[in-house]
This record gives sequence, structure tokens and C-alpha cells, in this order.
Amino acid sequence: MARYQVVLVYDGTEFYGFQRQARERTVQGVVEDALHRMGWQGSTILTAGRTDAGVHASGQVIAFDLNWLHSTEDLRNGLNANLPLDVAAHRVVEARPGFHPRYDALARQYRYQIFCQPDRNPLKERYAWRVWPAVKFEYLQQAARELTGWHDFVAFGTPPRAGGSTERIVTQARWQVSGDEFTFDIVANAFLYRMVRRLVNTQVLIAQGRIPLQALAAYLEGNPTELVQGMAPPNGLFLVEVIYPPEQSDYRTESLIPG
Repeated sequence: MARYQVVLVYDGTEFYGFQRQARERTVQGVVEDALHRMGWQGSTILTAGRTDAGVHASGQVIAFDLNWLHSTEDLRNGLNANLPLDVAAHRVVEARPGFHPRYDALARQYRYQIFCQPDRNPLKERYAWRVWPAVKFEYLQQAARELTGWHDFVAFGTPPRAGGSTERIVTQARWQVSGDEFTFDIVANAFLYRMVRRLVNTQVLIAQGRIPLQALAAYLEGNPTELVQGMAPPNGLFLVEVIYPPEQSDYRTESLIPG
């Protein structure tokens, strides 16, 4: 019996989130079904975190114990033969005993994609949020700079466990632009529930001139008693990478994101 670490890629459009649910199609559900067809006797896989309905991933990490007598390449091929087309095992390695994809992680990277057009674009909107009026890139940059460092993000999300800390350390937050397409990358030691989507929505409002930049600083430095209003839709969000100590993983998955 060995523990295996798997990097999953999935299009979240047709999933009701990651976590297994009794009556809904979820990523965890289809992965565990595939493993059971391959002789897995476990009851639940370990995961680096849960994604919401409609959120995508190019670097989700799971782990499970399996009595597998073949190569890790054969395990990856077997998984992909049993998984639906909107999920794939991109890499499989044998992990150290006791490895946990969530608790061993040092940080996580998320990416959010928007584009600015007045009319619908079905070729883009599966993986990006269409925003109009257009945003000003320099305002997005200014807002992102406010996010780096240690902050209490209580206004932007809820902790995984009731009563848990809402303090997080953001080591990178930046926007990039190409034509009418804007990409936001954020890396932190951990994230609150729906934190990235609320941060993106607030930055977009600033970059449209609808709220002042000072509002973001007030949310981060003050003592808000409720969550900020408004949240970016899930279709523009990707879990890009779960970052581990070098001896556990040095894998990068950014190139797998559409767009």
C-alpha cells in the first residue's frame, strides 16, 4: 500500500463544486468513482482544498492510499481512462507516507481572468468574467498593491472552520493586461471561503471608478462587522497551484489555463 499524490485539472462549469455531495455531480465524486473502478478500497480522498461550483483548477492536488502494482504512469493513464472529459489527472507521483495535500501546503496560487467588452462573447465567457464599463489598469495595479503582506481579511471571506482565524499573508498580488483581457494572480499562505472572488469584485469596482481606492484599505485596516457586498462570478477563477516544500513537489501548472 502506497500513498499517491495527484495533480488534477478540471473545468468546473458542469460541477457543483469539488466536495462530494449525495445528489450533485462533484469533482470529488467522479474521482472517487474512477478510483473505485480501479480497485480502490478507500472511503474518501484527501485534498488540498475545495473549489466552489463553476470554479476551475489547473493545479488541484489530491492524495489517496492504493495497493497499485504498476507504474505511476499506468496509474495516471488508468485514472484518465475512467474519468469524464472535464477532469484529468495531469501528474501522479508516489508521496511520502503521511503526506497530506492540505496540511503540508506552504501556499496556494489563484488566478482570476476578466475581459472588457460591451457585448457577450461566448468564446471567452466560460473562463473569464465579462466586465463593462471597462476598467483602468493603473487602478487595478494600485488596488492589488494594497493586498500584499499580513492582513485580516474578515471582510472578504469566512474561515474553513467556524471561529477560525481570518488573518492571511499575501506574498503576491498583481494584475497583467493584454488588450482587453486582464489577469489577476494572488499567492497566499491560505485563503478564506470566497475571498478571491470578493477581492476581485472590489478591485473591479475601484478600477471602474465606482468606489474609491481608500475603501479597500478601510476594509483591510478597519474592523468590519460584515462581508463586503458583491462577488465576482466563479467562471473566471482558477486554482493554479498548491505550493509545497521543494522535496515534496516542484510542479508548475500555469500553462494549462485557457486564455
